[in-house]
Amino acid sequence: MHAMQYEIPLPADYDMDIIRRRVATRGASTDDFPGLGIKAYLIRGTVYAPFYLWNDAAGMNRFLWGGGGFENIVRDFWRPPVRHWIGLAFRRGPAFGEAPTAATRVDAPIDDPSDFVDPALHGLAMRAKNPDVHSTALVVDPFTWTLTHFTLRRDAPPGSYEVLHLSEPGLEDLGDSVS
Repeated sequence: MHAMQYEIPLPADYDMDIIRRRVATRGASTDDFPGLGIKAYLIRGTVYAPFYLWNDAAGMNRFLWGGGGFENIVRDFWRPPVRHWIGLAFRRGPAFGEAPTAATRVDAPIDDPSDFVDPALHGLAMRAKNPDVHSTALVVDPFTWTLTHFTLRRDAPPGSYEVLHLSEPGLEDLGDSVS
């Protein structure tokens, strides 16, 4: 599993209904994208910040530079930097059958690269038990040694993203996985 996210900060007075319409009319284009597990179309304030979980690198590569869709972002906005993580684990939560309305991303430094996996997996298991959790993923950036929890939810904690659309063509392939 691979994860990625880019953020497009827009001017403070930007009409976010433009993004809502964009997602409403174009979001389904990734509903059957090969190699994609989940794409959550997210906004927070005036930031558009889609988050992806990929089942394979080939799908991610096709999306980014193989004519799979990222060129539309570049054409309509600019080429934002794309954060990339290595997937560690994915879990479904009690609200899995419902459409998530919010998402959270929590980053934490990894103090000891040789001894973070078991505590992180335990934290993921605890997070996945929350009745408002649709699903949650644990990903690692080994460049910055950062651990990231990405969680889709049916409630909206303070500071969360709003989910405008969820594409999940390869959700079943993510299963309840530990890499």
